[in-house]
Amino acid sequence: MKRFAPIVALLCVLSVFALPLWAASAKPAKGKDGEVPSAGLELAKTATQITGIAISPLLGVSAVGLYQWMQADTPEQKARLPWFANPAVWLCGFLLVGLAATKDAFGATLPPGWKKPLDVADTVENKISGLVATGAVIPVLVAAASKYMAGSGNASAALDLQLHGLAMVHFGAIDFSWLLTIALVPLAIAMHIVVWIASHAINALILLSPWGAVDAALKAFRTTLLGVLAGLAWIDPVVGVTLAAIIVVFAWLISGWAFRLTVFGTVFCWDFFTRRRKRFALLADGNKVFLGRRLDGVPVRTYGRLWQAADGKLTFKFKPWLVLAEREIAVPREGIVVGCGVFYSEVLGHDAKTDKVDTLLLLPPRYVGHEELFARAYNINGTCEVGLRRAWTWLKETLGFGKKSRTPAEPALATT
Repeated sequence: MKRFAPIVALLCVLSVFALPLWAASAKPAKGKDGEVPSAGLELAKTATQITGIAISPLLGVSAVGLYQWMQADTPEQKARLPWFANPAVWLCGFLLVGLAATKDAFGATLPPGWKKPLDVADTVENKISGLVATGAVIPVLVAAASKYMAGSGNASAALDLQLHGLAMVHFGAIDFSWLLTIALVPLAIAMHIVVWIASHAINALILLSPWGAVDAALKAFRTTLLGVLAGLAWIDPVVGVTLAAIIVVFAWLISGWAFRLTVFGTVFCWDFFTRRRKRFALLADGNKVFLGRRLDGVPVRTYGRLWQAADGKLTFKFKPWLVLAEREIAVPREGIVVGCGVFYSEVLGHDAKTDKVDTLLLLPPRYVGHEELFARAYNINGTCEVGLRRAWTWLKETLGFGKKSRTPAEPALATT
């Protein structure tokens, strides 16, 4: 039964697209000022907006707010707009997006690691804007679409949700938009979260990448995808919502990989901004780490705890999706050494498949400065420098600024 649970969940999420695709084919209704878009097209536009906001929350919310503000013709209509359509809100949003784009543009020319603190700040902003969009923007958009469908906004464009017989007993005056809102909001939020997690994985990849050019390419890809989605929705809402459905399916397929990256980015940002390494106390056993490579079918960057048995064997215990039943796998000890990095450290080990020394475990930033103690706690022989720290040491030694090796003092010559 558990095997079919993801399929059922995916069908529930995609069902939010079924009504727009079915109803958008209906002919537009005739109003006083000409044709009025059908409720299906309105819901298709809303579904596309939700997907776009999930791809880039701050840019998406600002763009939707600007669009709604421009669509309002009179001061009374502008006064009834939601909070994110206020010019002060979307102007600040566009300003922050511009600052982030400037950081990415100039970061491509900076040495590796120099813009890493700004990348952490950008990741935190994406998390906050994603949470705000989930709780304060998506329900507002869905509620507006529900009122439109139920006939509260425009009766000539609404779907006929009333039975003709019931209208004779005055049921036709009842507003059923709240019922539609209750039914659609959970599906819309689920769709938003799935796409947002996949998009937020880009921020986590930027934290892992030491090259600014790669960071700029990843951001450009996400912005281009959002632009293509908005452009297609502007040309034809049906084509736009179809692309949105494809994005949701793809995001669902990579949800596990993206979720692990999101967890890694969250732990990374928390340790960095709170300077947790200053108050971190290493446990005698069961310290939290990430897998650095795939072991026994468990994917990379899985979050769990490292345990050591009495005979010295290492075990990695974790909960899939952080909430499911706990599992454990053996961690090989062959050739392991603790690598000390600038922003985060890692445990290196021999990979029997490639016959090379590769990353075995990833240590969160809280372990920076505690590598020696970690090595002693798990009986690991020695530490070494990795990443930027190793490159910096090599550069100093090459330029002659490294520490000179100590040599025993020569005995003084006896004098007579």
